[in-house]
Amino acid sequence: MANYDNLPVYKAAYDLLLRVYGLGQHWGRDIKFTLGERLKNDLYDVLLFIYQANGVHEKSALIEQARLGITRVKIEIRLLHDLKQLSVKQYAVLSQMSESVSKQLAAWSKSQKNKVKPNSD
Repeated sequence: MANYDNLPVYKAAYDLLLRVYGLGQHWGRDIKFTLGERLKNDLYDVLLFIYQANGVHEKSALIEQARLGITRVKIEIRLLHDLKQLSVKQYAVLSQMSESVSKQLAAWSKSQKNKVKPNSD
């Protein structure tokens, strides 16, 4: 199996998780233990899906699970901002980081679909 922690998408997702842990210390108690934990768990799941996808031949289903997970993360980040738990600057940084992960997963998914397509030559 290739070294998963050198994948750019893995690094981007891991950095996002670290950032969330750093910001979570300042959230209200009710937010920290509900929405905050859900966000951390969803990011952790995204990392696991990336790890698993990197180690199997048929990656498409796992990449799609990771894409679904990052969509949940985006919603949770938006909710944290709307609940005034994130400043505009913090929200912008987290949104940019999550969008980077999302784009990388989309490109990986597209690459996998192109490998599966039979040649019509």
